[in-house]
Amino acid sequence: MTHAATIAPDGHADQVESLLCALADTRRRRAELHAEEAALLAAAVDLAQAQVGGAGPSTARDIPLRSLAAQIGVALQVTDRTVQRRMSDAALLVSGFPGTFAALGAGDISAGHMREIMEAGAPIVDDEVRAEFEAAAVEVARRETPGRLRPAVRMLAARLHPVPLAVRHAEAASARDVWVRDLEDGMAELIATLPAHLAHGIRDRLDRIARADIDARTVIDTDVGGDTLVPEPAVTDCRRIGEVRADAFADLLLTGHATPEISNASWPAGEAIVAHVQVTVPVMAVLGDDSTPAEIVGRAPIDTATALRLAGTASGWDRVLTHPVTGSVLAVDRYRPSDQLKRTLRVRDEHCRFPGCRMSTSRCDIDHTTAREHDGPTEPTNLAHLCRRHHTLKHHSAWRVRQTPDGVLHWTSPTGREYPDQPARTLVFAVDSDPAPPPPF
Repeated sequence: MTHAATIAPDGHADQVESLLCALADTRRRRAELHAEEAALLAAAVDLAQAQVGGAGPSTARDIPLRSLAAQIGVALQVTDRTVQRRMSDAALLVSGFPGTFAALGAGDISAGHMREIMEAGAPIVDDEVRAEFEAAAVEVARRETPGRLRPAVRMLAARLHPVPLAVRHAEAASARDVWVRDLEDGMAELIATLPAHLAHGIRDRLDRIARADIDARTVIDTDVGGDTLVPEPAVTDCRRIGEVRADAFADLLLTGHATPEISNASWPAGEAIVAHVQVTVPVMAVLGDDSTPAEIVGRAPIDTATALRLAGTASGWDRVLTHPVTGSVLAVDRYRPSDQLKRTLRVRDEHCRFPGCRMSTSRCDIDHTTAREHDGPTEPTNLAHLCRRHHTLKHHSAWRVRQTPDGVLHWTSPTGREYPDQPARTLVFAVDSDPAPPPPF
């Protein structure tokens, strides 16, 4: 039996070839635009540096760069920290990797190739050695994907790097850290940057704990020769091994143990949380209506059952009174009063009030919009949370801000552009035409 080869008709072949050419041209033009943007951002760095006036504190010398990054950020709806990082990367690309910049501008390589080359070559401080590395890396980039380029340029950089690996590892280890990235559906990633042997050691221990838990669910049936595994009838745990690893990880950090018996009995490990986390629970949820989700303030929604369990262990509840139309926070009261003004601002703002900034209020300063020395009152309509970066920018650059009674901050950039920043809505109570008095808290 013979099979005839399937050959696309000439018309289809021409269409495919045209499509491929169009995609290749789009890729080339996208690379050219990346290079054009990098040139503009590098020019912005030069412009900011030209505004620096002589010697002085490092913060003062950095203000022109921060101010320009803030102007670009609010104009493009990108955070100024992201803009400043891109400006720094662009300046490094243009001045430190001219061959890569030229290849990107010519459309020979993509932005993905460029990032791999820069990430691998940035630690090489010697200009001649870096140029040698770059020339070889660009040639590989012209014929390989970014994924294949990555191990090649890292190995090349390791061979050419004048600093021994042990020294570089010690320096890299000083950047170890842990942070959280929020996901959908009430989930989040806990990410740790650690020395490789510690990271793999942690994963190995979690794997051993998880496999011990899985093995504990089965018993040997001696009636059939001792070599057949059958489920233990009393076991109802159906977690997959990845779920067990994650649960053991949480148990270890929150309770200090993760044996299968104790871990299963103590799960969810959230019972061990003692850190202060602001959770908002709609008042109707407390009364039994779970149609509106609760929220970890400014972060992510959480299910009502978890929120009510946390509320049951709280030492006190904040009642947040909001405007029925605009949602503006009007007041916060509590059965056991503390500093009500600070709590009102914390609930109203949720984060730094510079446009686009998401720094938590716990890491911000409470700033007088109109300075105290200029008779600015210490009232909610003249106070707002600003992170240290934007607090400094407000007082040491040409940025200006005014606050309206509804808590909106109207920022004006050094060039006169205006950017309003609305306060976040933390909790909204449903209002009937003839509302009943709020329940006591």
